[in-house]
Amino acid sequence: MRAAFALLLALAGPAQAAVVASPGPQAVSVTVYRNPDRGTDDAMNLRWLRGFALITETRTVTLPVGQSEIRFEGVAGGILPQSAIVTGLPGGVDEKNRDARLLSPGALLDGHLGRRVHIRRTDRATGVVREMDAVVRAGPGNGVVLETADGIEALGCSGLPEALRYDAVPEGLSDKPTLAVTTRSATGGTATVTLSYLADSFDWQANYVAQVAEDGRSLDLFGWATLANGNGESFVAARTQVVAGTLNREAVENDSDPFMPQLNLACWPMGTTSDVDMSVPPPAPPMPAPMAMSDIVVTAQRRSEVMMAAPVAAMTAAQEELGDLKLYRIPEPVTVAANAMKQVALLDRRKVPFDRIYRAVATMDGDADAAETEILLRMKNVTGKGLGLPLPAGQVAIFEPSAIRPMLAGETTLSDTAIGQDIQLVVGQSPQVRITQRSLDPEDDDQTRKRRFEITLSNANPYPVTVEVSLSRYSATLNIDRPSVKLREKDGRPTWFAQVPANGTASLGYTVRRDRKPD
Repeated sequence: MRAAFALLLALAGPAQAAVVASPGPQAVSVTVYRNPDRGTDDAMNLRWLRGFALITETRTVTLPVGQSEIRFEGVAGGILPQSAIVTGLPGGVDEKNRDARLLSPGALLDGHLGRRVHIRRTDRATGVVREMDAVVRAGPGNGVVLETADGIEALGCSGLPEALRYDAVPEGLSDKPTLAVTTRSATGGTATVTLSYLADSFDWQANYVAQVAEDGRSLDLFGWATLANGNGESFVAARTQVVAGTLNREAVENDSDPFMPQLNLACWPMGTTSDVDMSVPPPAPPMPAPMAMSDIVVTAQRRSEVMMAAPVAAMTAAQEELGDLKLYRIPEPVTVAANAMKQVALLDRRKVPFDRIYRAVATMDGDADAAETEILLRMKNVTGKGLGLPLPAGQVAIFEPSAIRPMLAGETTLSDTAIGQDIQLVVGQSPQVRITQRSLDPEDDDQTRKRRFEITLSNANPYPVTVEVSLSRYSATLNIDRPSVKLREKDGRPTWFAQVPANGTASLGYTVRRDRKPD
């Protein structure tokens, strides 16, 4: 008898693995990396985020004796399953899989192709509800076709409010992204498991507010880290970090992206088939409404509703080294909400001294009418000058004082800036400080191959200004002779550093010599 029973067990095959569901983590950490292909002046698109995140979750599971399948529910929808690492299981991991299909209106209908559903219609005039059986014959992509007792018809074309009702959810659909792993335990019991994985559809950027002081010689610099999560899952009370710098990442095809059928309703013209060109597809359904942008949530107090001044931070991120990259750790847990952006304070520096410089470029090739100069604020990223910390690339809004309140004076971008480097914030163009160039000779002298020029700077401000004029060569054969003021080399160009008095002018005379090309 026992031998027969053993034979039956052998023929039945191995026992089916027990399923253990882990609905969510007890603790989670999110480290967000920037999209390396997005320019500093390009805004993040919440519906098309090309950065990524490293997510680490701590979960507690109860293991049965023998083989089991652990289902980690609620992982990020953009998870790369091949990157997932699970530690803490006594028997290790035998295999891992990502659920292929998520529950959605389109997937629900797609799972009922050829199956019976119930259609409910409400008469607008009487309010009477009529329900009848139907079989799904086509859909969901290019319209939904149903077969009822009355014949073939398209869903949404009766002119009445309609709804489909299903008896059950098709097998294989999951209501949340899930990573499943199989393991084996000899004794069973409770295990604390760590799950780490990479996920797409994240990004972050730095945003700065620079407010110039009343004396015009220093500014307050406040930085925000703006985090974006394009996944449908939130990470509550997460330990959050952002990484600045560009790291090498090879393109990885996410073969596990779930197939998400889209539910589209389309109606066809009334009449017989002879009236309609059946080779022409029905009109395309309307585009879905854009994703609603969630309100930006901040974790620091503002002085005004629209950043009219640098906020006072309740906390700021702590900067750490990560090889040659920089990691900014937010000191308190924050919620990285689904399909939303969030701002946290990145840095707060007060009374940072700067020099206001006016800058222009003169080309050594002829006359130039009066033109505005460029205004920039130049600082040194050192501790003695109020900074002395790595600054991640981002957008900068510059505010200047006015009689009423600080007003926006300009917007610019800041590239990744290491300690010790110069910081130059371009405010805009100045109509008060202008540059003019005129030629003192109509053309090159044939014998000397020389031509004289004069540059004039005018300052309409009631205070003196510093102007940097760089001389641009359009040919390597051009050289400067006998400048009336000593020039210095800056960024590979001869440059005139001029002090222009209040309501006054300054001039530079120079000669351009055209050397012969070597034979």
